[in-house]
Amino acid sequence: MSVTLERAERNKKFISYLFEQCQKDKGFAARLRRASNPATEYQSWEILGRFGIDLENGYERRVFALVAAALANSRAEQNGVLMLGRAIALSFPDGNKSDQAATRLRRLLACDSSSEVCPVLRPLLTLVQSRVSQTLDYEQLLNDLLWFSDRTKARWAQQFYARAMLEDEQQ
Repeated sequence: MSVTLERAERNKKFISYLFEQCQKDKGFAARLRRASNPATEYQSWEILGRFGIDLENGYERRVFALVAAALANSRAEQNGVLMLGRAIALSFPDGNKSDQAATRLRRLLACDSSSEVCPVLRPLLTLVQSRVSQTLDYEQLLNDLLWFSDRTKARWAQQFYARAMLEDEQQ
């Protein structure tokens, strides 16, 4: 099995494990919620370490901690299908026609690395979770952040603007 496939499988198991444990153990979920704060992130290290996440690799650790905290904050029971770009659009009444939504997307797309995108994404995920009832696809979000690139940014932008393209075609 290739390294990429092994990591994709690990990521899938990680997300499934988090959902399962958050449902069973409220203390577990509370420790994960603290992972979004750099000062208390260490409380999630035991969980991250069990999945072979390199805790010395700040880039990898922060990505897993961010996604774990967002998942625990969502209080969802299972992984969703909502992609990040679409979720940002749905967070505003005017969708992707909202200046605020477009500004937030542009700020996200201006990031050059996962290390830069994580602090920008943290409050954006909180906003999405407070305004959108659908559950994010946390597995895809994790993969997007781990393999963050121009392709990732293009995919998020396409997800954000996709509905506007469909509506324009129907008119």
